[in-house]
Amino acid sequence: MAESHNIEWKQTWRDEYLKWICGFANAQGGRIYIGKRDDGSVIGVTNSKKLLEDIPNKVRDILGILVDVNLFSENGCDYLEIIVSPSGYPVNYKGEYHYRSGCTKQLLIGAALTEFLLTKTGFKWDAVPVDGVTVEDLDKESFDIFRREALRSRRMSEDDLNISNMQLLDNLGLVMNGKLKRAAVMLFHRSQEKWFTGAYIKIGYFETDSDLRYQDEIHGSLLIQADRVIELIFLKYMKAEISYDNVTRVETYPVPKAAVREAVYNALIHSDYSACIPIQISVYEDRMYIGNSCVFPAGWTVETLMKKHNSRPHNPDVANGFFRAGLVEIWGRGIEKICDSCEKHGVSMPEYTVHTEDILVKFTFLKVAECPKVRTDMTEDMTEVMIKGMSNLERSRFTIIWEYLKDNSEINSSMVTKLLSIEQRTARRLLNKAEQLGLLSCEGKTSDKVYRK
Repeated sequence: MAESHNIEWKQTWRDEYLKWICGFANAQGGRIYIGKRDDGSVIGVTNSKKLLEDIPNKVRDILGILVDVNLFSENGCDYLEIIVSPSGYPVNYKGEYHYRSGCTKQLLIGAALTEFLLTKTGFKWDAVPVDGVTVEDLDKESFDIFRREALRSRRMSEDDLNISNMQLLDNLGLVMNGKLKRAAVMLFHRSQEKWFTGAYIKIGYFETDSDLRYQDEIHGSLLIQADRVIELIFLKYMKAEISYDNVTRVETYPVPKAAVREAVYNALIHSDYSACIPIQISVYEDRMYIGNSCVFPAGWTVETLMKKHNSRPHNPDVANGFFRAGLVEIWGRGIEKICDSCEKHGVSMPEYTVHTEDILVKFTFLKVAECPKVRTDMTEDMTEVMIKGMSNLERSRFTIIWEYLKDNSEINSSMVTKLLSIEQRTARRLLNKAEQLGLLSCEGKTSDKVYRK
């Protein structure tokens, strides 16, 4: 049996191991074995009978919980097993709160401690009621935005929305004992920063890390921020590659709008607003960073984010408001959608960096030279088929394939991968679409299809 998230081995007993018991009790429980080496071999303890009595008493007196302590013997050596059950309330060791995460014990401080205490007491940060705020204090425009987006996305019907603002808040679970929750104030109050300092978005354009050229701040309710931030980023902070499809102007941005929207909305939903630090978006010529304060679920890493995972929003009531408005899905698919958008756009996958109390996502821009311009030397019938069946970026890429086939008899997905510097599954998707639209013919097996004009 190896050490794990709920198994710990100790050669001898020390009173400081009460911190480990505290950590197990605050997490999922576990077992501590006294008298074993790190490799699991038994070396025994000399005072096992005394410890059998002392340990339960010390745990009870210092931690306020009960544990089971069992005595075992192997090859003539005694060792102890301490069984710790998960506690339904916060357990502290002399005022310190410890938590078992993976194979380590962590001392909870700052935002992580606040989140832990709220969770253990049955609250999330955004569910705490706010005194002195009524529905009449909330912002009409924010309610208009919510109703417009909820109706457009069909997450709610006209009958669901044709009610008073107070009824709407109650139906969204944003009222507790007649008081508005923090989430209600954040979503619908134009001046919510009176209560939640730093609950806004900062955007800056940088020539270098130390050379800020211009900046903006977006204030107001979270719904107002969500409604305005994306257009501001793409109108003021992004440069689009301009090309023409016959007489149609085509703008190709260096990063997909859908990916940026999802990343910004994720930041609005998951931010730890108790840290009083705004969401920060830094734009450079070739990249963009989106950063926000956060408290990761215990045991989560970057690898957890990049794989299939459950939705665990830091602010569930805020997340539900965004979901009902049709702005996000709450299936834990946000990063998956971001990556899919980047792949289809032909840009690198986003890079996530997780620190103790913040998270940063980096988007690397598609270079101007990599944004192919739409060519117009195809037949009118082909152009019409492309316009109806392909996105702007797909049409741009296909024209390069078409030009390649002028001098070469055939092409496959591996060749397209090198030609366009894209991933092979993106190349296969593009070639399959061209075949379905009748722009190319193909032969061969699924794994090595060959395409011709």
